[in-house]
Amino acid sequence: MDDPEFREFVQVRYADLLRTAYLLTGNRDAAQDLVHEALLKVMRHWRRVDEPMAYVRRAMVNERTSRWRRVGLRELLTSTVPERAGPDSTEGVVVRDELLAALDRLPVRMRTVLVLRYWEDLPETEVAAVMGCSLGTVKSQAARGLARLREVLDVRLPDLAGELKGEPA
Repeated sequence: MDDPEFREFVQVRYADLLRTAYLLTGNRDAAQDLVHEALLKVMRHWRRVDEPMAYVRRAMVNERTSRWRRVGLRELLTSTVPERAGPDSTEGVVVRDELLAALDRLPVRMRTVLVLRYWEDLPETEVAAVMGCSLGTVKSQAARGLARLREVLDVRLPDLAGELKGEPA
C-alpha cells in the first residue's frame, strides 16, 4: 500500500508514537517493534480510520497487552534498582531515569493508564475508550499508580511530571 496520507502521518507522528511505546514497554527495541506492529495493523484499515492517533494508541495498547499475556511476566522485581553503566551527571536525566525505572516496575495496565493519562495528556474518558475499560477503572488505576510511584520515588510527582516532559522543575 502506498498511501501518501498514511506516509505523512507516520513521518509526522513517529517520534510521538515511539515515545509512548517506550513508556509502555520500558525498552527502546521493544518500543520500535510495538510501533511497527501497530502501524502495520493500522495501515490495513487506514481509509476507515477517523482519528489516527487514537487508533494507533489503541493498537499499541492492545498489542502490548497481547504480548504480555503470551510471554507472561518474566521480569524479576526487586526492591533496588540495578546500577546502570555510565550514569549521566545531569540532574534532569537522573530524575527522568528514576521515573522511567519506577514506571517499568508497575503492572502493565497501571503503567498504560499513567502513560496515556499523564504523558499523552488524554482525558480520563479517552483513556478508558483506548483501553476498553470503564472510567472508574482508569481513575482507580491512576490513583493507585501515582501512589505507588510516590512510594518508590519518595518525592512529589508534579515536579517529576514536568521533568518527564522535558520542562524545568
